Amino acid sequence: MKGFTLIELLVVLSILGMLLSLSAPRYFQSVDNSKETVLAENLRIARTAIDHFYADCGRYPESLEELVSRRYLRSLPVDPVADNSTEWTLIAPPPRADGRVADLKSRAHGVGRNRQPYAQW
Repeated sequence: MKGFTLIELLVVLSILGMLLSLSAPRYFQSVDNSKETVLAENLRIARTAIDHFYADCGRYPESLEELVSRRYLRSLPVDPVADNSTEWTLIAPPPRADGRVADLKSRAHGVGRNRQPYAQW
């Protein structure tokens, strides 16, 4: 007779279950770590683009879309933690400076690996 017995199938399924219970937490932790890394890099790139815009034009951009339209950014930065590219906290420039966007911060809830809220990055 060919095939597997019920006991053999149960043993294999229990081994697979144990392996999944060990690997799943590490997988989800690595996904969260990669989201934080992408967020930090996107913030760095956007802030560099704002600085370059200011150096070139002598004023801050009116919006993030202006950075895209003037080719300082290829597209709007994505916040992978909050899972959107349109909801950023835009920081206004100091008084007497032209423009509306001097910095940006994430609107994601929670804290990162560095124990700082995402909104303070």
